[in-house]
Amino acid sequence: MMLLGIDTGGTFTDFVLLDGQDIRIHKVLSTPDFPEHAILQGIKDLNIDLDAPDNDLYIIHGSTVGTNAVLEGKGVKTAFVTNKGFRDLLSLGRQTRRELYNLCPEPVTAPVPEVLCFEIDARLAADGSEITEISEESLICLRKQLENSQVQSVAINLLFSFINDEHEKVIESIVPEGLFISRSSAVLPEYKEYERGMATWLNAWVGPIMARYLSRLNHAVKDTRLSVMQSSGGTIAADQAGEQAVHLLLSGPAGGMAGAQHMAGCSGYDQLLTFDMGGTSTDVALIDGELTLSSEGFIGPYPVAVPMVDMHTIGAGGGSIAYIDEGGLLHVGPESAGADPGPACYGRGGKHPTVTDANLLLGRLRADAFLGGSMALNYEAARTAVVALAEQLNLTVEETAQGIVKVVNENMARALRVMSVQRGIEPSQLTLVSFGGAGGLHVCALAQSLKINRAVIPVNAGVLSALGMIVAPKVRLLSRSIIGLLEHYQRQQLEQYFSQMCVQGCAALKQEGVADSAIKIEKSVDLRYHGQSYYLNIKWPEQESDEAVFMKLNENFHEMHQRYYGHSLTQAIELVNIRIKLSGPHTTLPLQHNIKSVIRAKAGTVQSDEETTGVVARESLQVNDVVHGPALITETVSTTYLAIGWQCRVDETGNMILLGDSN
Repeated sequence: MMLLGIDTGGTFTDFVLLDGQDIRIHKVLSTPDFPEHAILQGIKDLNIDLDAPDNDLYIIHGSTVGTNAVLEGKGVKTAFVTNKGFRDLLSLGRQTRRELYNLCPEPVTAPVPEVLCFEIDARLAADGSEITEISEESLICLRKQLENSQVQSVAINLLFSFINDEHEKVIESIVPEGLFISRSSAVLPEYKEYERGMATWLNAWVGPIMARYLSRLNHAVKDTRLSVMQSSGGTIAADQAGEQAVHLLLSGPAGGMAGAQHMAGCSGYDQLLTFDMGGTSTDVALIDGELTLSSEGFIGPYPVAVPMVDMHTIGAGGGSIAYIDEGGLLHVGPESAGADPGPACYGRGGKHPTVTDANLLLGRLRADAFLGGSMALNYEAARTAVVALAEQLNLTVEETAQGIVKVVNENMARALRVMSVQRGIEPSQLTLVSFGGAGGLHVCALAQSLKINRAVIPVNAGVLSALGMIVAPKVRLLSRSIIGLLEHYQRQQLEQYFSQMCVQGCAALKQEGVADSAIKIEKSVDLRYHGQSYYLNIKWPEQESDEAVFMKLNENFHEMHQRYYGHSLTQAIELVNIRIKLSGPHTTLPLQHNIKSVIRAKAGTVQSDEETTGVVARESLQVNDVVHGPALITETVSTTYLAIGWQCRVDETGNMILLGDSN
């Protein structure tokens, strides 16, 4: 079976093909309006015959379709159905202000227009018992309202549906045929009606768009087996993914983190600070052995309470546009030149100076070796774009290019501090893992800024997100709110809830061909001190006796609270949610370094105003070869700039280990 990982980004669409023991990589410019066009072009370039009778291709795809729909506000017309008196639930939110001291804030547009918020006279108590029954008349009225509203999608979010979902199921049964239905008790069966409602609405708002895209893609690839990367770092079959669009909003970045964890782990590093710099944005994350998940993430202005990789994203990429503000200060991003027209040096009509243009002018990109020589860069177009900026700053072109790179580096360093220093973690204790098409050009500067002396450039770092799609396992994450003092529960009672979720998750994985014996099950609980609003996730101590389970949970919670917040309390501990993660096996990659009989010599030199930089082709490097900076290490899908005072060694897996002066 051939495995093809595909990551659709804002500028490039990346491909990693695993065919037996061979890995092939490829990049094409993205086609944002119809992402499947770029995918089909890449498949054609890789000489994959989708019509072959013995076609055994399996595609794992990271998609930005849902993400872009949310960020651009282009979801479908969606109705929001809730209890009587709660039509303004999503508009009121938590009544928090984005700018605390702004006395005249900009008005915030309600997620759902009032005319599309429908109420039904039904009510459950906090224990799930029925207070007000749903009448037949109210159901008939609701159905007519939905028919007259001409919506494409319906989000159903009732109070306490996470305990008792019967009322939501009754409403679901009367929704007119052909409408996409998102039910909160299925999307996120957890307490907090606002967060649950937002997740349910987002799922309904972009679900039809995602479903239509996956349907087009399925048809385009001749019904080849297709899975999609989830925000949590695991994959799901495409025919199930369309109904769970809210779980796909960080699809591409999650693939990058899965790839970084896997490849750095092969070199023996598991305490990682990662940064993925592509053409449009930079994603940074902290990995402590395992991928860290968060239920408090945001996509644009919207909170997303479903589990997703814990990361921080900024608008800093190779295509980020440099400009001067009204005060005469230089800024870079967040606006990007994207794929069309792209940076000025792409020669596709771009006029604005970008980070890629600056790197080209500084000699950190080879105009004749971009994408392995398949795409020539236009030096004069880049210079013309930067000259216009230099004249405004009264600087030389080289000084301006230096300034662009320094500004974007500081933007990314600030993001890396958010995920480390601001969490009480010393960056110097971590290994910096750089990937993405533009990451290697900035890795040394960022490491120096954070006083990190070791960095890893994984094999195929320029397409690592696509590689992460291949190594990521099939995963299901299930949760359920069960609120009460921990001491009031018995192990058998909680194990019964775990078993119910396990049956559901195993059934979904078996539909994707995962054998029962290959499914790994991980249980955990969310705990907090009684009276707190937020909780910590604690692993379920499987091997302990019935009596010791709760003692261990208490002990582990106190220790984690002390570690995270610097103190622990004597108050009673409260159970909030139980969670279960079910995953299939990882794909094994052929990691042995492919030693080629290539004459290892400098491919040339690039002259800049600072230094003469040697150029080395990465594929010419063998295990234990060492390169000293300054040097450019080029490969088909990315370039690494090795600064003065740094050296690079190739380890047994083919990863490049970068070491600073103190090492």
